[in-house]
Amino acid sequence: MTLIAFQGEDGAYSQEAIFETFGAEVQTLTCHTFAEIFRAVESGRADLGMVPIENSTAGSINQSYDLLLDYDLKITREVIWRVRHALLAVPGVALGDLMRVYSHPAALAQCERFIAERGWEPVAAYDTAGAAKQLAASREKDAGAIASETAARLYGLHILACGIEDLANNLTRFFVVGREEPPRTEKSKTSLVFATRHVPGALYACLGEFAARGINLTKLESRPDRQRPWHYVFYLDFEGHRDDAPCRDALRGLLSKTSFLKVLGSYSAAPVFGTHLDREAYPC
Repeated sequence: MTLIAFQGEDGAYSQEAIFETFGAEVQTLTCHTFAEIFRAVESGRADLGMVPIENSTAGSINQSYDLLLDYDLKITREVIWRVRHALLAVPGVALGDLMRVYSHPAALAQCERFIAERGWEPVAAYDTAGAAKQLAASREKDAGAIASETAARLYGLHILACGIEDLANNLTRFFVVGREEPPRTEKSKTSLVFATRHVPGALYACLGEFAARGINLTKLESRPDRQRPWHYVFYLDFEGHRDDAPCRDALRGLLSKTSFLKVLGSYSAAPVFGTHLDREAYPC
């Protein structure tokens, strides 16, 4: 049976995305950090890893990009998941009883307006589901946790409100990483990282390899080169598989214009799971 690693406690959004993507019969492995996911897959302790790569409102998750560069794993699939935050509390606690709310800093930021309007103190936790688990153990009567509805069921908490994120289109993009190249699919995307030479027009020339062949770029982002201060690497996604003739030619041309190039994977582009943008009124 497939074992998939994710960051956080049981009930995390990553785990929800795993079950929706691969089915409820798969097994999951909780990891404390993103790096632990990569180590688990690299060592064979897990078959695959589910890693968040960017959020539609908060932007890229830089640590995940750095780990893709550090480890020799392949991106095998892309998943897009609608993150729908719920406010959880110990049974018997009402909205008016709350003075503070626990969650991961990203979740607190995504629900900032909802929290501020009620005058609650946001308190950072290492994980959304971990915050729910902590609250269930402490049984605090004046605190809530922002996590998934799944976490509420797992830890015996009451849902006071759902859909509390400030923006309805709160989507997280995940990469599934593994040790093997995935089978080729009809709708593919490719991700890579490269560094340019320090000459005028270097990036322009690199991107021209794709433009000249009509290849659509879906993401381009620079990150500091951690080995050389004030130098940068570029992460790029494009539509198509690396073995498609135009893409193969573009990569060959890119290789001749870069000082470093690593293809992170050609993988199945995501259907949008769980991304209905309807919103329910407060409370649930």
